[in-house]
Amino acid sequence: MDKHVVIIGSGLGGLTCGYILAKNGYRVSMLEKNAQIGGCLQTFTRHGVKYETGMHCIGSMEEGQALHRLFNYLSLLPDVKLRPLDKKAYDIVSIAGQRFSFANEKEDFIQALAQHFPGERDNIWRYYQTVKDVANDSPLYSFRYKDSLTLLNPSYVKHSASEFIEEITPDPLLRQVLAANLPLYAGIPHKTPLYIHALIRDFYHKSAYRIAGGSDAIARSLTRSICSMGGEVHRYAEVARINCNDVRATGVTLKNGEEISGDYFISNIHPQRTLSLLHTPLIRKSYRDRILGLKNTISSFTVYIRFKKNRVPYFNSNLYHYNETDVWNCAHYTEADWPKNFMYMHLCSSVDQPYADAGIVFAYMDFKEVARWQGTPIGRRGEAYDAFKQQKAERLLDELTKQMPDVRGNIERYYTSTPLTYLDYTGTEDGSMYGILRDCTEPVQTLISQRTKIANLFQVGQNINSHGILGVIIGSIITSGELLGVNTLIEQIKKAYHNE
Repeated sequence: MDKHVVIIGSGLGGLTCGYILAKNGYRVSMLEKNAQIGGCLQTFTRHGVKYETGMHCIGSMEEGQALHRLFNYLSLLPDVKLRPLDKKAYDIVSIAGQRFSFANEKEDFIQALAQHFPGERDNIWRYYQTVKDVANDSPLYSFRYKDSLTLLNPSYVKHSASEFIEEITPDPLLRQVLAANLPLYAGIPHKTPLYIHALIRDFYHKSAYRIAGGSDAIARSLTRSICSMGGEVHRYAEVARINCNDVRATGVTLKNGEEISGDYFISNIHPQRTLSLLHTPLIRKSYRDRILGLKNTISSFTVYIRFKKNRVPYFNSNLYHYNETDVWNCAHYTEADWPKNFMYMHLCSSVDQPYADAGIVFAYMDFKEVARWQGTPIGRRGEAYDAFKQQKAERLLDELTKQMPDVRGNIERYYTSTPLTYLDYTGTEDGSMYGILRDCTEPVQTLISQRTKIANLFQVGQNINSHGILGVIIGSIITSGELLGVNTLIEQIKKAYHNE
């Protein structure tokens, strides 16, 4: 086979598609506009300390669990070193002056929450079981052969996560605690579908890990594999236009004027940006208007902390803190009450470190706060922008120190990123954390298909299927399945696992 596939963007979705297609005999050319590959797998290093930008922890990595099986298929296991989070408290929720732990495995999960809500044990069990059922219902998440276009039970798509939790328990505080992993998907009450919440929760129910040494190891491993199978990965290769004839895409034109032809094309960039590269009547106005009119999830402001050496014990949990009891309302803030919530974690430089080298804390931030600096060059946005970042960082660190008193006095230095940073480095619209906002009240309108209106142009990434490492890899199987057949890929994944 000598079919040529051109992949625009080197995020996890593009890299995974590149690996799968190269493994199956396609000639792959990956085009990345930046110096660093990986999208949200990117890291950066300051004064010898490496910081994650997007992939902070992963789940379902025990032997036989979903992500472990996919990593095995993608030849990632030898290259990715892991450190397990605290099995009794991989997540800690701080709300209403109390702390609640989330544990791996069913009985430990139920027991940890039932200590605080003894009368709700049956409802906690029902919550755990329903979340598991939603995940198991998806054929691709459970590696079952797919015999229809249905990936999820329609009721899980049309039912909101907030309504599901309200139906599980009448206890108002337990409702908030169960929903408190919201920063992992930036949920909106009565809009975010149940399946988004359930797939993420089930992912970590099974096991939870940090990647030791940085998630860029995933991007490097996939890149090496693609190149070893005859593929090419080009940096500083920004696509300016996708060229089409009367029936299909024929090639791309790079910003430097170079033209690259291909048989198939896969866009790993935001769907709205993909449309900006297409100037063809093959894309009807109604389709263009629908995609361009979709809303994106909120962005964030992040402080990257470097600790003084051997001063802060390594914190083996993720902390979600809320200043108010309505966890769903934190994206709606004023200058006076920001931040209403934050998520805090330490970064993992080795599998056995006793002290933390670095940590990050982030809070929701609306793109409107930094829109006035849009278009300014990275690193040279001006004194007003620098003052804005410092003021926000100090306020966020003040809130963090109230919950983690050992932080403030042990900070050697810190760095910051805003929605503009995320926009410039990942290309997602408005610096959105998780791309297009799914809406259970408009499930068809907010669905982004791997197919486009151009027969040989496909899409991949966090906007296809779901976001997060598992959601994106499953989306890559769906997209690659357009050329290879999804059931063929399921068979390959199962065979690779059994032959390990």
